[in-house]
Amino acid sequence: MSSPILRAFYPYRIRIGLFASGVFLFLLHACEPRKEPVAPAFSLELTQLTSGLKHHFFGYIGQCLTSPWNASERYILGMEIDSIHRMPHADEAATIFVLDRQANDQLIYLEKTHAWNPQQGTMFYWNPKQPERQFYFNDKDTATGKVFTVLYDLEERKRIREFRYEDTPIGNGGVAPDGSFWLGLNYGRMSRLRRVTGYSGALDWSKEDPAPKNDGIFIVNTKTGEKRLLVSFFQLEQKIKESQPDLQHTGLFINHTLWNRDSNKIYFFARAGWSGNRGEGTRVNVPFTINADGSGLTRHSIFVGGHPEWGAGNILIGSAPDDTGTERQVLYDVGKMEIVGYLGDSELFPDPEGDISLSADGNWFANGYSTDTLNRYSVLRLSDGAWARSGGISKGGYSGDIRIDPAPRWNRSSDALLLPGMAANGTRQLFLLEVIPNEP
Repeated sequence: MSSPILRAFYPYRIRIGLFASGVFLFLLHACEPRKEPVAPAFSLELTQLTSGLKHHFFGYIGQCLTSPWNASERYILGMEIDSIHRMPHADEAATIFVLDRQANDQLIYLEKTHAWNPQQGTMFYWNPKQPERQFYFNDKDTATGKVFTVLYDLEERKRIREFRYEDTPIGNGGVAPDGSFWLGLNYGRMSRLRRVTGYSGALDWSKEDPAPKNDGIFIVNTKTGEKRLLVSFFQLEQKIKESQPDLQHTGLFINHTLWNRDSNKIYFFARAGWSGNRGEGTRVNVPFTINADGSGLTRHSIFVGGHPEWGAGNILIGSAPDDTGTERQVLYDVGKMEIVGYLGDSELFPDPEGDISLSADGNWFANGYSTDTLNRYSVLRLSDGAWARSGGISKGGYSGDIRIDPAPRWNRSSDALLLPGMAANGTRQLFLLEVIPNEP
């Protein structure tokens, strides 16, 4: 393994330095997929995992090493609900289960939560410190509307910890890949200003202020439970006004707090004026990065799509137009604040703005996109540029707050994706898309 090119094809832990130094970026650009491969290197096989008259789903996109599978891949996390035709009522619970892959995909029901929505679910994360048996989810006190985060132990079959903060009732917005911290958000504020991402009936404790100093992104130590405000809406507003001094808005909120793979930097969006709640003022959609210690708050002028994904180091994968104006899957260096490479072309990625996910080993990239009533998936192997595309999976006619996003989520072995879709009986179910190597 003396050659840097050969090393670039080995597992992710070896590739980190190469990616950051630019060698792997060159490989990604140089290994763009062949238009007409002599023989496909792999194929994609789709299987429906759940069924029945109720609806089953996982929730969020598989960004930043989020996986529905536990460490051994025996269990897949999911939620069961009665209706997908509307946003949940404030007192409506979803049932949390694990699907047992070693017992004919039997559903084992565990808990209930009152903090969920059809797009993001309840922000499931297997605990990186105990990924075989523990996971996080959000819940809500229906009497007070206060949101909190739960740590659940599968072997003990119980909640072993609840992170409740009476003054600032926050829910998990993303667990660091090393398990050291999770990011807290005011889901009541999100429900008011961006309904699709919030929880019905959640208390919005900062609603009187469009840019409060006591609300924003919180960071919680998973060991001690200590909470602190990482960055406030007031700070974000001041940062935006440096280039937009006449900014007027009806309330900032935050979407998609994305940890990088090194657990030391967060990418997120400060937004206002979305989803019919615009009122008076400007529509705001500004990307930021900040270090986990609260330093280095940076506004980014280059927008790389609404659902970007972290590669290694400072590299963010997203979408942006190239020099010809064609929308491309891009590699954006958040340190240099510039686009430094591309993935594929418009044949492979017809909609680079779709939901994307990079596998745990860093060698597989999935792009999910919608065409009419179908979600489709392009899967690229980065080591050699081989790729394949799935057939369409029905997403029904749902849109807006109850839409069914493509949301690909890799397993830990980097050879299968968990997908949402509509079954033949009109229910929302979980599907498995497996990467099958073809015989040479």
